[in-house]
Amino acid sequence: MVRDFPDRWAVFRASALGDVTLTTGVLDWWHRTKGLRFTFITRSALAPILAGHPAVDEVIPVALGEIDGRDWWRKSRRIAAECTGMGFIDLHRSLRSMALNMHWDGPAKDYPKFGLTRRLYRYFPFGILERRLSTLNVPQRYALAMDATPPPAEELRPVIFLSESETTGARAHLSHLGLTKPFVALHPFATHPDKAWPMGYWLSLIPLIERQGLDWIIVGKDPDHLEALDDPRNLTGRTDLRETCALLAQAKALVTADSGPMHLATAVGTPVVALFGPTSKAWGFYPSGRFDTVLEQDLPCRPCSLHGTTTCKRGRECLTAIEPDEVAARLFHTLERSAGAIPVAP
Repeated sequence: MVRDFPDRWAVFRASALGDVTLTTGVLDWWHRTKGLRFTFITRSALAPILAGHPAVDEVIPVALGEIDGRDWWRKSRRIAAECTGMGFIDLHRSLRSMALNMHWDGPAKDYPKFGLTRRLYRYFPFGILERRLSTLNVPQRYALAMDATPPPAEELRPVIFLSESETTGARAHLSHLGLTKPFVALHPFATHPDKAWPMGYWLSLIPLIERQGLDWIIVGKDPDHLEALDDPRNLTGRTDLRETCALLAQAKALVTADSGPMHLATAVGTPVVALFGPTSKAWGFYPSGRFDTVLEQDLPCRPCSLHGTTTCKRGRECLTAIEPDEVAARLFHTLERSAGAIPVAP
């Protein structure tokens, strides 16, 4: 018989890079405060995020085709059988996780997704809806699967545990590139193109960074946009997920759109300057580090999308109105504050 509150739990969260990254601090919190240990079920491509996590005993990687395919019902039944004796924490709340839940022989928990409130706020951006959404960020919502009241946001910041060899490898990589000065990481991409700052703005930002005596690297997977930038510091598509995390850990800051690497940087303790356009901090996916900051425009059409998939009819004014000079100023201000250990609100 399975106890009502076992000390081993299986956690399901698939979907995107940022979603899984945001679970890491919550798992650490539950491990520290409740002594719990976890098996994590996620997409194969996202499994490396959990490597080295002290609360995670096992990761069950599932291929994208298995999660989205017709065989998921049978696959979820096999996973549930493998995890006999564990509780189940659904941090996805989708049809996929529902299939797992239906097969589970033991206690199951989920979290308040605020799905209806988010959708209402998208079409009716009233203050009362924004205040409700802004009360808790996503890790705090995750935590309510097991906690009666939301823990402080700073206790739930994502955390990625790098090995000594990963850190040494990143430093060797940077040395090979010839970087001898402090540097800033740039991530010019987004899963959905309408969330990305215009590429010309990124190219204008680089000389502003160099004038301050700083170097830079570019990280990310999208190979199409920066092929013209023939520079060894353009690492687009050249590093895997763990290597990217190790490089971000060496950077003084990351400048990025609303993206998964935004949360990776927070998880390795690197300050973030994030540019939000069609999405909103109210969704709860903003970076939560002590020195992280978000640049966004106060426009009546924002937010227009939950995930940045809405086609814009206004030329993406929400992003084009954020000028490189403004980003550079916020970046240098963030660097000064982090160097002086003066916290700044996200």
